[in-house]
Amino acid sequence: MHSEMDDIDRKICGLLQANARASSAELAETVGLSVSSANERVRRLVSQGVVVGWQARLDPDVVGAGLCALVFIDMDYEGEPEACAALVARPEVMELHHVSGAHSYLMKIRVRDSRALQAFLQEVLKPLPAVRRTETLLSLEALKETTAMPIAGLDSGGDDA
Repeated sequence: MHSEMDDIDRKICGLLQANARASSAELAETVGLSVSSANERVRRLVSQGVVVGWQARLDPDVVGAGLCALVFIDMDYEGEPEACAALVARPEVMELHHVSGAHSYLMKIRVRDSRALQAFLQEVLKPLPAVRRTETLLSLEALKETTAMPIAGLDSGGDDA
């Protein structure tokens, strides 16, 4: 269960999103706490499930995942949980959202190129029994791509790279 976050917790969360490698001394100085108090705050945020992980952001082109596609998926109810589990397990699938509207799901996928996308669609996605129809959009350019969450009550200065 999450307890209420105060302004210092929100600032620490914002700082960690911007730079998860920030030292305890940097966090403490920025929020006006002692290093031990800042460490305790971070430990509490982790134990309460507010901070759920520490990740490095990688350049998609350098790691061979330069093509980003968004795929609308229409599914039958029968077999839907199994299809979702199969997709969630795939490393190419960056996001899978159950959506309202004309489609059942919206999936974000990253692969090397159009040939790899075609192979994924034909060999992984379309053979799933619940999948009825797909519509694929290719991203030509990502103007913004982030995992940073907006933090209620924290004035965001704009740069959340």
